[in-house]
Amino acid sequence: MARQQPPPWVHTAFLFCLLSLSGAIEIPMDLSQPPTITKQSVKEHIVDPRDNILIECEAKGNPAPSFHWTRNSRFFNIAKDPRVSMRRRSGTLVIDFRSGGRPEEYEGEYQCFARNKFGTALSNRIRLQVSKSPLWPKENLDPVVVQEGAPLTLQCNPPPGLPSPVIFWMSSSMEPITQDKRVSQGHNGDLYFSNVMLQDMQTDYSCNARFHFTHTIQQKNPFNLKVLTNHPYNDSSLRNHPDMYSARGVAERTPSFMYPQGTASSQMVLRGMDLLLECIASGVPTPDIAWYKKGGDLPSDKAKFENFNKALRITNVSEEDSGEYFCLASNKMGSIRHTISVRVKAAPYWLDEPKNLILAPGEDGRLVCRANGNPKPTVQWMVNGEPLQSAPPNPNREVAGDTIIFRDTQISSRAVYQCNTSNEHGYLLANAFVSVLDVPPRMLSPRNQLIRVILYNRTRLDCPFFGSPIPTLRWFKNGQGSNLDGGNYHVYENGSLEIKMIRKEDQGIYTCVATNILGKAENQVRLEVKDPTRIYRMPEDQVAKRGTTVQLECRVKHDPSLKLTVYWLKDDEPLYVGNRMKKEEDSLTIFGVAERDQGSYTCVASTELDQDLAKAYLTVLGRPDRPRDLELTDLAERSVRLTWIPGDDNNSPITDYVVQFEEDQFQPGVWHDHSKFPGSVNSAILQLSPYVNYQFRVIAINEVGSSHPSLPSERYRTSGAPPESNPSDVKGEGTRKNNMEITWTPMNATSAFGPNLRYIVKWRRRETRETWNNVTVWGSRYVVGQTPVYVPYEIRVQAENDFGKGPEPDTVIGYSGEDYPRAAPTDVKIRVLNSTAISLQWNRVYSDTVQGQLREYRAYYWRESSLLKNLWVSQKRQQAGFPGDRLRGVVSRLFPYSNYKLEMAVVNGRGDGPRSETKEFTTPEGVPSAPRRFRVRQPNLETINLEWDHPEHPNGILTGYTLKYVAFNGTKVGKQIVENFSPNQTKFTMQRADPVSRYRFSLSARTQVGSGEAVTEESPAPPNEAAPTAAYTNNQADIATQGWFIGLMCAVALLVLTLLIVCFIKRSRGGKYPVREKKDVPLGPEDPKEEDGSFDYSDEDNKPLQGSQTSLDGTIKQQESDDSLVDYGEGGEGQFNEDGSFIGQYTVKKDKEETEGNESSEATSPVNAIYSLA
Repeated sequence: MARQQPPPWVHTAFLFCLLSLSGAIEIPMDLSQPPTITKQSVKEHIVDPRDNILIECEAKGNPAPSFHWTRNSRFFNIAKDPRVSMRRRSGTLVIDFRSGGRPEEYEGEYQCFARNKFGTALSNRIRLQVSKSPLWPKENLDPVVVQEGAPLTLQCNPPPGLPSPVIFWMSSSMEPITQDKRVSQGHNGDLYFSNVMLQDMQTDYSCNARFHFTHTIQQKNPFNLKVLTNHPYNDSSLRNHPDMYSARGVAERTPSFMYPQGTASSQMVLRGMDLLLECIASGVPTPDIAWYKKGGDLPSDKAKFENFNKALRITNVSEEDSGEYFCLASNKMGSIRHTISVRVKAAPYWLDEPKNLILAPGEDGRLVCRANGNPKPTVQWMVNGEPLQSAPPNPNREVAGDTIIFRDTQISSRAVYQCNTSNEHGYLLANAFVSVLDVPPRMLSPRNQLIRVILYNRTRLDCPFFGSPIPTLRWFKNGQGSNLDGGNYHVYENGSLEIKMIRKEDQGIYTCVATNILGKAENQVRLEVKDPTRIYRMPEDQVAKRGTTVQLECRVKHDPSLKLTVYWLKDDEPLYVGNRMKKEEDSLTIFGVAERDQGSYTCVASTELDQDLAKAYLTVLGRPDRPRDLELTDLAERSVRLTWIPGDDNNSPITDYVVQFEEDQFQPGVWHDHSKFPGSVNSAILQLSPYVNYQFRVIAINEVGSSHPSLPSERYRTSGAPPESNPSDVKGEGTRKNNMEITWTPMNATSAFGPNLRYIVKWRRRETRETWNNVTVWGSRYVVGQTPVYVPYEIRVQAENDFGKGPEPDTVIGYSGEDYPRAAPTDVKIRVLNSTAISLQWNRVYSDTVQGQLREYRAYYWRESSLLKNLWVSQKRQQAGFPGDRLRGVVSRLFPYSNYKLEMAVVNGRGDGPRSETKEFTTPEGVPSAPRRFRVRQPNLETINLEWDHPEHPNGILTGYTLKYVAFNGTKVGKQIVENFSPNQTKFTMQRADPVSRYRFSLSARTQVGSGEAVTEESPAPPNEAAPTAAYTNNQADIATQGWFIGLMCAVALLVLTLLIVCFIKRSRGGKYPVREKKDVPLGPEDPKEEDGSFDYSDEDNKPLQGSQTSLDGTIKQQESDDSLVDYGEGGEGQFNEDGSFIGQYTVKKDKEETEGNESSEATSPVNAIYSLA
């Protein structure tokens, strides 16, 4: 992190401000004054011929000046030329060519004159030229024939343009010519070859000129090269050869200069311009260029090297840059040098430019015009545009060389004087008027200004004034004390008061008083001092991986009376905060950092008075850029050197390079890893295989990831050889009972070693030791037919190519095809281990009956029936395998209390053999599974209702249920209570001991074997108020406050009301309805029949007594759960007829209602009345 310094423009602006403070005092425009030129065109004015011509000249004065022009030192009559006009209230000339005309006719030297009754001011002499972009002359260029290694210059000779065109070289297909220290363009536009190589013939060379005003590019006819060589093959592998020239038969030569020629030359440059020195040398190898200055060092702050060190540029030349410079061209054959004598001349430049002179009557003054140059410039004075010698004599004026002295000035002395200083390299023209006024002091700025300034800053209180004679100005603070000047204060000539460092005590009212002999004037400025804006927690430099989140902090303190604005810059440009960024008051967060987010981030906290900057740099670790410029050198039969240029590591060091190769014979386009090298190397020897047409690429790896692969190298083919290995993974397996398929993994391109790779396949039966059978195969498999069933074979596979055979192969044992086993296991014995597992034992089969490789003995078993009456079971067959030649095993995960059947078979690679005789067995009773749907309800504060369903898997005859429960309150736990129930009971009501405690219930089912898995629930939390509640264990939210429940209840109430109306209408018509003699009681939240948001619509008189149970014959009474899965035959005692039809509660309930319905004479509720209607 860093607190950034104020930008350079702050210092520049302050310096400019100081310069302006010391300048001359301006005359207010409401006072009479001579003309002053305020705007004019440049001296060398080049215009576009397609546009109208504009020559600027603007001036101020009182009265407003009039304008006229001269052209080539003669009066230019604008009124006579319809194309020429002058802008209103300005002297700017406009020459309009919309109606025709040639701009070239108006070329020349123009000068503007601005005149009023007090004098005449002149502009510079403006030389008007029209831009030119002439066409390239047509020419037919013969091919350039040159010997390889010789120097060559291709001349451009562009047509002369105004301004001079920009020159560049391209091919005729507009591809840029690659330049380096061997081939480069000179400052004159020519293309220089220090030595020509055969590869230079691969393109043609065309010089192009781009003209500034027309934005056109003109192309010269291209040069074609014909290079004569002793080595006609352009072998790219020689480009990086350590001795490339001798490898190509090119003789080495000492350097010689192509430009400039000879051993010495001279050059003149004007002061303030750029000096460009150039040395281009030929030689083999290509020479290196170095620059020196005789008797001293090169100016490091102004000198820079260009064009591969062939050019030296020194900017903003001054007299001390003159002297002797020399360039040294050297290669291993020798060196030469060229000396350039530099002379610095100078066009005139100001030492003391004349300034406007404001005098009171009777005052003295002087105008000074002092300039320097090389050669020394001459000075000429003019007055109102006329030579001073021809002006009327003035006894109050005296000319002394570069100074005019005025004594006892009077009103008649008002005029505009011109100073023209010139030498052979240029001229300077300055206007300065003499104005004689008699004016009392006046203030030129608004009164009672408020200036706010930051503590400890430097500030300036302006008090612009005017008067003639020039008034004296004094400053006072808070209307008292002495004149403010000196120490922390400084008063400038124009009246501004500078306070060098503001302190809190500097706050107050400042008064400036201007006084001359004609009177005085004053003004006040109120100064307020504000606290500075400071970033007290700056953003810190961070290093982040791509895709992570980064937060840059920026916390600011500022004066509360000033409005604060905080914004961010990235790389000193305004930051666009997109979707991946979040800007908050004191931070900037970047989500999913990407490579483009790397850079400097500047937090700018600014008010209307000041700002503070803090910068941090975000470094993003990214995958490396791809390596480039792969080169193959040191070519050998079995190796090659690969060299590459590393790509940018993107801030995470490269740890490894992976070299990959591709060959175009076996797997074209498929890349394989060849080798891996440390990240510190960029050149490696690669071991190669024979007869492979290699192409390489390189991948860089760093901590973040892998780069994209480099572009592939050139191809390199190695010579052939016999194979040095044989195919791997040789196997012999039968796919049918009478064959054997021999397979192997084919050899890849780097193992083939030659063309026409093939395989010699040999086989014979292992036991008979017969002669080898053999066949030549081009693929990767061969099928041997008419084989006996599952016999062993000896197999060999040998590689061969056109260069010979591979080494002797290893012998592999394979087997012909298998057939199904012919026998089944015998004497199968079963022993029941427990209610879910049995033990098996059998006799093994003879090996010749297996007819293949014995995989396993397999048991097939299925559940025939359950010992529970009328319980349907699935008879899906299951299996258990016993791998290898085993004689016993265990079958587990059986259902208790069931009848099973079992068969066994032998399994080989072909499949199952015949089944053994079927065995039957019965599993004993087990413990039941947990009761289903255990529900705990709390209808009121006195009781808790429990309900459950029968277990899904009784696993025997249920003997009852065991309920264990314990009261707890916080960490206090009561004594456990145990309740036992009959097998048909599925409900229990418990009386609470107190309304505060909660209960934990554990319920399990029992068979004769014991208790099964228990299910545990807890009673609901006690309510906050005394009203009864209905709660669930799994959902304890009060549904009475839910919106959907309220809506449902409203809908039910509306439906009940509608049906009641229908009921009363029918009764009024004489209908009979079963109603109760009791008074109707509306359903409310206190109704004990409201449970878990539902209602019991059954008649209370038909409801059985609490605790009634299901009878042993399967008849289910009202109290029992209506949706037990036991009732559907999924476990427990049978609740089905012999044919499996359902005989559950609903049929019984209907019968009971038919027999008991007349016992009630009145419905319990309107809802029951509705059901009675149905």
